Amino acid sequence: MDGIRMLFGCHVSIREGYLGAAKAARARNASAFQYFPKNPRSLSVKDFNREDAALCRAFCKEHEIFSIAHTPYPTSLTPHPEKQELTINSLLNDLEIASACGSAGVVVHFGNPISNKDSLAGYQLMIEILNQILSCREDHCLILLENTAGHPGSMGTTIEELVQVRSLCEHRDQIGFCLDTCHAFDSNLWNGENLNEFLKKGEELGYFDHLKAIHFNNSKYPAGSGKDRHANIFNKGHITEKQFDQLIKAEPLRGLPLILETPSGEGIEHHEEIELLIKRWGNSHDKKPAVL
Repeated sequence: MDGIRMLFGCHVSIREGYLGAAKAARARNASAFQYFPKNPRSLSVKDFNREDAALCRAFCKEHEIFSIAHTPYPTSLTPHPEKQELTINSLLNDLEIASACGSAGVVVHFGNPISNKDSLAGYQLMIEILNQILSCREDHCLILLENTAGHPGSMGTTIEELVQVRSLCEHRDQIGFCLDTCHAFDSNLWNGENLNEFLKKGEELGYFDHLKAIHFNNSKYPAGSGKDRHANIFNKGHITEKQFDQLIKAEPLRGLPLILETPSGEGIEHHEEIELLIKRWGNSHDKKPAVL
């Protein structure tokens, strides 16, 4: 795509360690990958193998592979009071692991409402939690806020919210964004027909200046459904190939890593899907990545 190296990848397991995850990504012909830094169903702090993480970092550097981590499922930026300390320590642990592995950041889902009476309470708690976490760190590894798949009007479905939370944090330079295409479609943030509006808003608010990766997912439901159900890119999804083509060729998104979180085992495996992405949108291995 005009000399820009396209980075395609998928989520991989750390069952064989962090180096094993990087090697598994390369075996799938991926130039990017995402992983859970620890048990995806727990907020416990992991005493990780630092040598393994360092080998992962070196392997990715040698083979020019981009990586990000994803927080465990129970992670919330609006935790209940009794889970706040646990959440903060878990996120600090995730960031430490991801940094040791050479990853660009750790993806965190946007928070949820915590009060029916005060619509701002959830945002205020998010900012408080982020400030506590990032005040403990000075590192290249970012927290990457991910947009939400809720119905239009739900918390975390607009560029304004994402940008405003970042701008109100004391350590905003340590915060970036991860765009999920399925979530954007399901929330009507980007519905396949409003690309110009989406791009204009993102540029005006500076969203794309801090966008580091894209979760490249199709949707099993129509635009605006509010349902978070991922589909494969070329199979049984409501986002068309043409709509994807327009999105990833848009100037602010060109060259950003495209990481699959699509179903595996619904007629196509991730290595096959990556091959189709490479054939469709190209991957010039003699070019440096546009974003690392």
